[in-house]
Amino acid sequence: AKLGHSSPELFDAISQRAEEEIDTFNSQQITNTVWAFAKLGHSSPELFDAISQRAEEEIDTFNSQQITNTVWAFAKLGHSS
Repeated sequence: AKLGHSSPELFDAISQRAEEEIDTFNSQQITNTVWAFAKLGHSSPELFDAISQRAEEEIDTFNSQQITNTVWAFAKLGHSS
């Protein structure tokens, strides 16, 4: 993400795979995933819907930085949940 190089096909594939594995994601994995998608401006509504549900299940395990990074990512991509 620091290089600013976007690969839509790769992020589409990652999105699909992440949706399949979302039930195994912890708070750090959730945060890292949404941050990367937002940083590159790659919208994936289905993934963000799935992440939203998973984040609700795991919200008690999020630290303050993870909460703010996750909120930023949703806002950056205009995904309200």
